[in-house]
Amino acid sequence: MTLRERLEWIFRMALLVFILASVAFLSALTAMRFAIQGREVSVPDVVGKNAVEAQQMLQGRGLVIKVEDRLYNPLPVDVVVRQTPPPGMKVKIGQEAHVVISLGPKQATIPVLTDHSIRAARIELLRGGMQVGEISSAYLPEYETSVVLQQDPVPGTSNVTSPHVDLLVSLGARPVAYVMPELIGLSLNEAESKFSGTGLKVAKLSLAPLPGGLHGTVVGQTPPRGTRVDSNTTIELQMAE
Repeated sequence: MTLRERLEWIFRMALLVFILASVAFLSALTAMRFAIQGREVSVPDVVGKNAVEAQQMLQGRGLVIKVEDRLYNPLPVDVVVRQTPPPGMKVKIGQEAHVVISLGPKQATIPVLTDHSIRAARIELLRGGMQVGEISSAYLPEYETSVVLQQDPVPGTSNVTSPHVDLLVSLGARPVAYVMPELIGLSLNEAESKFSGTGLKVAKLSLAPLPGGLHGTVVGQTPPRGTRVDSNTTIELQMAE
């Protein structure tokens, strides 16, 4: 075999290897694409369907139903009002589908909840088939703790679409605040004397095996020095064994 024939043979073999490698790569890429697509499904349209039927439709596609909320709606009770993701969207198998379920039509009138305790407000709402929604709070010294200050929707509102009523609740007077002192190196009695007359107290003690540490002295504190604390703050100390 001449040198030219040998070079031609090597070129043909290299070209054949390149073609085979290209075919193998394209085949693997195609298989991967089909595998990925095989793990995706199209979200069915469950709006207007009964909750049980919607659950069966979603489970049939390998999806999990999650009830996000319940609202008053002209649709019958337990019928899906809204859904996320929307119908036709491609999602992975096992993903959650969030739905909003109808409570049916209701002519509800929001009761007066202001100046009631939060407990009394819950009971009043439950009597009307409603629930407490989001609760916000504020320190107001002129009001007792847990008293409803404001509500949304306001009393007398009718034709509401949601059974939830948001409340603003009083926390009473704000506790007197102090700055956390440095306690490291003090004995327990010395540390507790720092809180004399403040209403603060050590809530938790733990022992720390600290080589070279002076036995019975504070080697760690929570919160650290300079932190704002009040009578509700949990103070923890670590003492050297």
